[in-house]
Amino acid sequence: MKKNFTMLYILLVVAQMLLSNYFRLTPYIMLTILPVIVLCIPTRVSTTACLFIAFATGLAVDLFAEGTLGLNTLALTPVALARRQVCNAIFGPELKTRGEEFSFRKYGPIKVIFAIFLVHALFLIVYILADCAFSRPLLFCIEMFGASLAAGILLSIPVADLLTPDDRR
Repeated sequence: MKKNFTMLYILLVVAQMLLSNYFRLTPYIMLTILPVIVLCIPTRVSTTACLFIAFATGLAVDLFAEGTLGLNTLALTPVALARRQVCNAIFGPELKTRGEEFSFRKYGPIKVIFAIFLVHALFLIVYILADCAFSRPLLFCIEMFGASLAAGILLSIPVADLLTPDDRR
């Protein structure tokens, strides 16, 4: 069965809104799947289009879930900007030239999880710096970064597996 990426993307954004509204575990853990769904946008989509998609996604989550308008938008836009460089650095530039997509089966779980780690770290650095804005203790921000990064990666692995193509045909 062929996956409809657009429908999956919209459903995962709605899932992120539900996560943000109803699953706030502690002040130290922020559950998010936004960076991985931006990372998994097909490589045929240009960086400019990806920036607009990420901006609209972040704004939608900010409007309907978070409360602080612009925070997810601010943190998700650099992820969209770095998406192509992350994919080139980890999966190689032939990913774009061949028009292929990355997947767990093709590149292995280590490379895919490392890519997820990089985009999550970028997202959380921008998000936490903007959210804390030097109004919270540094130790709290570091603990929030570590806990949110670990939880976000664990949550994002099945999402990436869902969004990336399955090469068994």
